[in-house]
Amino acid sequence: MNSKNVTWLRISGVSGILAPIVAFTCIFLAIAYSPQFNWTKNALSDLGIQEGVTAILFNSGLILSGFLALVFAFGLFFLLQEKAIGRIGASIFILDTLALIAIGMFPENVKPTHYYASVAFFMLFPISMFFIVAAFLQISEVKMGLFTLLTAVVAAVVWMIQFSIKLVPKVAIPETVSAISASVWSIFLGFKMLRQSSHSKR
Repeated sequence: MNSKNVTWLRISGVSGILAPIVAFTCIFLAIAYSPQFNWTKNALSDLGIQEGVTAILFNSGLILSGFLALVFAFGLFFLLQEKAIGRIGASIFILDTLALIAIGMFPENVKPTHYYASVAFFMLFPISMFFIVAAFLQISEVKMGLFTLLTAVVAAVVWMIQFSIKLVPKVAIPETVSAISASVWSIFLGFKMLRQSSHSKR
């Protein structure tokens, strides 16, 4: 791996760690400024159309974390560049990060754009993961592949459960579970990128 790729891998790793931290910090701050928010009676996107600082925190947090996730996604190309299926997975993940940015840029009252962005975000993530799982297995990264598979399954199954038996009236809880699974994966892989860039530099 050349020095340019090593630098990009390092920047991507840091971005992958920061993206979920920024997103959830802003989301929970937005919730703190919204006493009427209810986990079972609201969607997280409801925070994006409230007056005052709540909407600013929520929407700007998603936009910023989306751009960080986009940088992280480009790092996947350097990590999985030898496998075509890995590039496919990374490309789908890039589209997923653009959907996240769009959720923040087009709040819930911008219809139907917000709805399409939200559906795309929660659908594209597990789809991209299944391709990335195959790429990790091809390069003998079995543990990382299995961890990625588990992440994809959690992100997908929570929505299957919600739409099949509707555990809660609204979707804030399945949105959060799905986002947490993606966040854990992003942070874990971010640190892996940092370690690999450090080893490649030597």
